[in-house]
Amino acid sequence: MKSDTMKHPAWAYDAVLYEMNVRQLTPEGTLEAAAGKLEFLRGAGVDAVWLMPIHPIGEAGRKGALGSYYSIRDYCAVNPELGTLRDFDAFLKRAHELDMKVILDWVANHTSPDSKWAQEHKDWHLRDSLGNTVVEYDWTDIAKLNYENRDMRRAMTDAMHFWVDRG
Repeated sequence: MKSDTMKHPAWAYDAVLYEMNVRQLTPEGTLEAAAGKLEFLRGAGVDAVWLMPIHPIGEAGRKGALGSYYSIRDYCAVNPELGTLRDFDAFLKRAHELDMKVILDWVANHTSPDSKWAQEHKDWHLRDSLGNTVVEYDWTDIAKLNYENRDMRRAMTDAMHFWVDRG
């Protein structure tokens, strides 16, 4: 798509965004508890909530007990620590009732090494000469995706549609 045909949504020009780390926002660290904060945020002038990744976190190569939000294990699921898909839907519904947008932080360049994709589709990730998934820096909890693979790109698009279609 040409850049001159891409449109910046009008609502975003003057919008106030709040980046939400669900784990840290409430003592419970859940989407259900975070939904209870939306009215306060709207009253403070927030127009859109930008959720840090809400997907299940990989365990392979994990640093620390909690792991990184950016080590995606399954693009079409909610991290059980945060709640369920039903909890996400309720969060989204409440945000929309308050006329707020919800944006998902999308990790498109890598998954976790123990992701569904890394296990089921070996050619969807970049691999070294020994067949190990490629990591960057010392990020042992990621596996770089192979964007030359058409099937992977299609699956990424499908995963994005999974969430967009929810609202």
